[in-house]
Amino acid sequence: MFRLLSRHGRRTRDRCLGGQRRYEHHKAVMAIRREDVNPWERRAPLAPRHVKELTNAGVKVLVQPSNRRAIHEKYYMRAGAIMQEDISEASLIIGVKRLPEEKVIPKKTYAFFSHTIKAQEPNMGLLDDLLTKEVRLIDYEKMVDANGFRIVAFGQWAGVAGMISILHGLGLRFLALGHHTPFMHIGMAHNYRNLSQAVQAVRDCGYEISMGLMPKSIGPVTFCFTGTGNVSKGAQDILNELPVEYVEPHELKDVCETGDMNKVYATVLSRHHHLVRKSDGIYDPMEYENHPERYTSHFRTSVAPYTNCLINGIYWDPLTPRLLRRLDAQKLMRPLKVSRVPTEGSPALPHKLLAICDISADTGGSIEFMNECTTIDKPFCMYDADQHIDHDSVEGNGILMCSIDNLPAQLPIEATEYFGDRLFPYIWEMLSSDATRPLDEEDFSPQVRDAIITSNGVLTPKFEYIEKLRERKEKAQIMKKSGMKRVLLLGAGYVSRPVVEYLTRDERTQVTVGSVPLRQAEDLAAKYPNTIAIMVDVCSQEGHLDSLIKDHDLVISMLPHSLHPLIAKHCIKRKVNMLTASYLCPAMRELHSSAEEAGITIVNEMGLDPGIDHMLAMECIDQAKADGCTVESYISFCGGLPAPECSDNPLRYKFSWFPYGVLQNTISPAVFLKENQVVSIPAGGALMDSAAPMDFFPGFNLEGFPNRDSTVYSECYGIQTAHTVLRGTLRYKGFSKAMSGFIKLGLINKDTCPILHHTSSPVSWKELLCKQMGLSSSISQSAFEEALCERTEKDDSFIDGLRWFGMLGDEPVPHADSILAALAKHLETKLYFNKGERDMIMLRNDVGLRHPTGELETKHITLVVYGDPNGFSAMAKTVGYPAAIAARMLLDGEISAKGLVLPMKKDIYGPVLTRLKEEGLHFLSKSTLQE
Repeated sequence: MFRLLSRHGRRTRDRCLGGQRRYEHHKAVMAIRREDVNPWERRAPLAPRHVKELTNAGVKVLVQPSNRRAIHEKYYMRAGAIMQEDISEASLIIGVKRLPEEKVIPKKTYAFFSHTIKAQEPNMGLLDDLLTKEVRLIDYEKMVDANGFRIVAFGQWAGVAGMISILHGLGLRFLALGHHTPFMHIGMAHNYRNLSQAVQAVRDCGYEISMGLMPKSIGPVTFCFTGTGNVSKGAQDILNELPVEYVEPHELKDVCETGDMNKVYATVLSRHHHLVRKSDGIYDPMEYENHPERYTSHFRTSVAPYTNCLINGIYWDPLTPRLLRRLDAQKLMRPLKVSRVPTEGSPALPHKLLAICDISADTGGSIEFMNECTTIDKPFCMYDADQHIDHDSVEGNGILMCSIDNLPAQLPIEATEYFGDRLFPYIWEMLSSDATRPLDEEDFSPQVRDAIITSNGVLTPKFEYIEKLRERKEKAQIMKKSGMKRVLLLGAGYVSRPVVEYLTRDERTQVTVGSVPLRQAEDLAAKYPNTIAIMVDVCSQEGHLDSLIKDHDLVISMLPHSLHPLIAKHCIKRKVNMLTASYLCPAMRELHSSAEEAGITIVNEMGLDPGIDHMLAMECIDQAKADGCTVESYISFCGGLPAPECSDNPLRYKFSWFPYGVLQNTISPAVFLKENQVVSIPAGGALMDSAAPMDFFPGFNLEGFPNRDSTVYSECYGIQTAHTVLRGTLRYKGFSKAMSGFIKLGLINKDTCPILHHTSSPVSWKELLCKQMGLSSSISQSAFEEALCERTEKDDSFIDGLRWFGMLGDEPVPHADSILAALAKHLETKLYFNKGERDMIMLRNDVGLRHPTGELETKHITLVVYGDPNGFSAMAKTVGYPAAIAARMLLDGEISAKGLVLPMKKDIYGPVLTRLKEEGLHFLSKSTLQE
């Protein structure tokens, strides 16, 4: 075995030298990234000797430091590699396994095992991120030769490690069944310093078997290998260290009964041994290649009943027959008929099939009941087919399962050398890859070109099927339960949790949470029953969005308001009701008649502000009109704030809502009516100058400023008699002054800023501020701060605030499309709620009413809500619960109006306000009278 591997390595190195000569003129920078997803992943894609050949040819090789990597970094440094954390200089970045989404560098060429070609759900978020960041992904799994065989793989080492592990597992399983066997002397592969030590342990086991030390009551031990590729061959190499006799599959039955106890028996299963055409029982290899769905397997009856341990190494496709199903496992677990009477000290086996090592690790694949992979630290579980459950043990009823999906990581040094030999010949052409260049302009070999899954922001033609496969999987998951009311919730941010919590109280309601990124939706779905997480990008996946809407009874959008018209058009097309918590924009208003014609309801402004503020206003106004009163004024202020004890920062603010929107609103225009005079505040920053103290709660140091166009509510609320109509935003005093400083420095700027793009070199906050002020970045710190002071009208407190935010020195500005987006990202990292902290919502409506008697009454309606540090934030409660309640009303047919609907009618606001009180949101109403 070892001589064979060594000869192969020399042949590969000869090819590598030829490749080196071919590309000697090419100088490039590449990087080997750190493996950081799985704690057991100690491999690397190249060994130091491969790196040495690259550096000798003039290639700059960066290696990210990692104490976990099995090959010490000093060997890479001796080979000429540069150890450094920042690998953004490299055009080619290679690894073994997937990387976290947040560590993907845009517009680079990456090579690693992505596990996306079957639309594997855990990795779809990564795939989406690679597409968004326009990464060129080369997937080793799809690098194949002219015959379709993989050429860059760890397959043989998966077989080696898998075989060692299952021999260890067999020893444990036999012991649990009352039998000490020589297999007990074999440990897990990773417990050995190298393969030689592991092989010696297997040989020692074999010696004891040959000496007749296997318990006779268990009979000859039989193994079955599926497949004839590298995985199967690697596993057989290990079994060959035992005294083993290979037989044909049909001979297993005989050796089970009459075999020699001084050896073990094995068979290698090829397609012709177990596959037959459903119609006539014949196997036609050519037809099977093209139409595997026409075939079935008789493995369950012809081979499995005579196998103690199955080593499965075949690739499975959904169209190909399964080896074993749950029903087969139930039959295979039936007690054996034994010729002799077992005794307490010499028990019989409960059934023949004791263990399965599924090296292919295809969940729900050729072994249908292998639902979840095991891990190196928990390598085994018992599958009880009668109960259809897995339990972490080697005891009890069932079949021992081992399905570790990173088996070669147990032998990391040998696996790295082996893999690197296979990958190295293709590194040279990968180095020439420019991810910003169109793929058809690249000169790749078929082996590399056909392995490129993403490039230039799209799936390559060969892999476009992934999107359809993904949608089919999602649809099957969504439609799995019948009789459910299905809700599509777009957005998994701050306020979506109460929506899901409220709706899933009804066990007949199912919520599909769609989000970018997927991880956010998964985290939310994991907390509640009947909740499914999917990834959907509304902007770039309209077809996917349309398909999802078609399969649901209601769509709730918690996405930015600019996306609502697009979503609404698909809801109208599919005749599906919709709900949002955002303001009704002009583009949505234009859809009113179309929604009416489609017979659907689109509820808008069903949150806090807008939402609860409308409903409290209309409840007061409608009652006042019923009492014969005239509305003379309406003033409403609302704000999401940190609780007072959590407001100790220069902005006196923390984000419980969309950070970009909070900052953008500070430069918005505003219009309101005051004493019958229309007051207009222009865009660009004057809004912050209009902030005024708010003293309706003297215990709070509040300020407020107008919000949007308040004048439209004269008509919306039916209060054309009012001389004052003002809706505004609440903040703690000091917010507007600090924001004015940001505005004066040009930081609330939505224009595209090329120097902050992902492809640009990092820029510090000092450099950016110097650019904004027209200064050289080499200016002294004291002169820099003096210039800032002058620009902000000598506001020392603002300069101290910039220092608090880390914006006066070398701290890097986040990459973003605009300065405003970068500031939002930066402040979000500084102004977040720590564990144990809480936010607060404050809403105040003051409604001036003139009674028929001439008295002037002012109604003071107040809502104050505090967040629960161990539950929902105040913002989440006050936005999420109104939306969820209205959604429930739509699902139950309580809202009959069609077209675009606002919560201003009693048949909507009445039930919603009542149910909000049941959720702990209590409204306080007081009055003051004037003669």
